Amino acid sequence: MNGSLDGSDKPEAEVLICGGSPPGAFNMSNLNRVFVSASNSCGRIKLTDPDPKWVMEEMPMPRVMSDMLLLPTGDVIILNGASNGTAGWEDAANPVFNPVLYKTYEPDPNLRFVVLNPSSTPRMYHSSALLLPDGSILVGGSNPHEVYNFTARPFPTDLSLEAYQPPYLGPLLAALRPSILTIEARDSIVSYGQMFSVTFMLSVYRADPGISVVLITPSFTTHSFSMNQRMVVLDVARLENLSAFAYKIAAYGPPKTTVAPPGYYMLFLVHAGTPSHAVWVKVQ
Repeated sequence: MNGSLDGSDKPEAEVLICGGSPPGAFNMSNLNRVFVSASNSCGRIKLTDPDPKWVMEEMPMPRVMSDMLLLPTGDVIILNGASNGTAGWEDAANPVFNPVLYKTYEPDPNLRFVVLNPSSTPRMYHSSALLLPDGSILVGGSNPHEVYNFTARPFPTDLSLEAYQPPYLGPLLAALRPSILTIEARDSIVSYGQMFSVTFMLSVYRADPGISVVLITPSFTTHSFSMNQRMVVLDVARLENLSAFAYKIAAYGPPKTTVAPPGYYMLFLVHAGTPSHAVWVKVQ
């Protein structure tokens, strides 16, 4: 969501829904033990358009019970789940090990989906994922059984955790990664419509596309649904070069509570597609 303070512009809100199982999949798997193929479709709709319409796309592979997370860059990562069956106890087969990156701002639909390096752990029913302040993703869990069953085959209960590093955390991008030094806001409180500043270090600055200031809520993820997930791109007032590698950026807090409800957010600086380590701020 873009939270513009310009009176002529309304904030834009967009929704993306991907994957799932076709009608009848639960009965087929639960009663007949036939695991039908999951959906590979993605639907995208801009809710704030005067006449909103779904735009349909196709993922590189079918997936059900996936976890989808907003990244600080505005891209979406799709991970976990299975390619056959449906959500439920022992109702799915063929885990999908490869995460997929959905490049939200890529103009060419043929380049929008990128298949990423796989995990080696099946993450089926009751798996979960959440974004961490360093930009990595905590992935954990999998229990497709009515009770914990650590010896079941082929998919035992798994309580392990692993960290997934999206491509923007690659070592070759280290010089483009901002490092936040201070938040010039009392008690790290970002007030609605009020200006605040962030000082940061950056080894190599690229004026195009410059620096974005992004707020992301901590999500509560269960059953393939990340509740409370929200990303707000703040309006930038100015950017100052303080020294060879030090900068200060001034931005405005969210325009209103309907754009960003009060609470705690991770604040990221994003430069050339590379996010900083986040700092926690309180919006009120």
